[in-house]
Amino acid sequence: MAMTEDTHNLRRRYERIAPLYDLLDLPFEYARYRWIRPLLFRGLSGRILDAGVGTGRNMPSYPPGSEVVGVDLSSAMLKRAERRRPLSPASVQLMEMDVTHLNFPDASFDAAVATFLFCTLPEELQVPALREIGRVVKPNGTIRLLEYTRPHGRIREFITELWKPWISWAYGASFDRRTEQHIPESGLVLTAARFVVDDLIRMIEAKPGV
Repeated sequence: MAMTEDTHNLRRRYERIAPLYDLLDLPFEYARYRWIRPLLFRGLSGRILDAGVGTGRNMPSYPPGSEVVGVDLSSAMLKRAERRRPLSPASVQLMEMDVTHLNFPDASFDAAVATFLFCTLPEELQVPALREIGRVVKPNGTIRLLEYTRPHGRIREFITELWKPWISWAYGASFDRRTEQHIPESGLVLTAARFVVDDLIRMIEAKPGV
């Protein structure tokens, strides 16, 4: 299926930033992300989809003995993820793929996770991506998303406004995505949602609708 203009722009952005991605993300990785990544995989097993695998930062947190398929739109990001494969206690397959058009059969995964993927997807791609993830996960499976949201505190709100132009240019990301609100519209059932870092980073859990 032909790539949309939004998807093409997103791919081009991550092809460009891939060589610097881990360096730019390093302060956040050590201050926040490495402590909360394991939460995504707690209790998961079997065949797991890591949607938007990026440079493979989730790999050390994969459940031992599981089979993980990591997909990403950017081949440059996947090349960096390949280097982290030895850190994974699970078997890992990496594939270049658009999350809005996943080339997998229905109900072929026991679970799916996405780490800061949906805050980079434009509003027009939110529902298609959620629907596709829901399609490939088994009816009793688990879908977990780790996402940024706009904070309510005055100081943190001010800081996010300062960061807004940079993260938009570099990552195509936004603090204002309405991913959680799109869950029902996507045919999924919201099962849990909570903040894991102040009122800034939220973990959303859902399952495919019956």
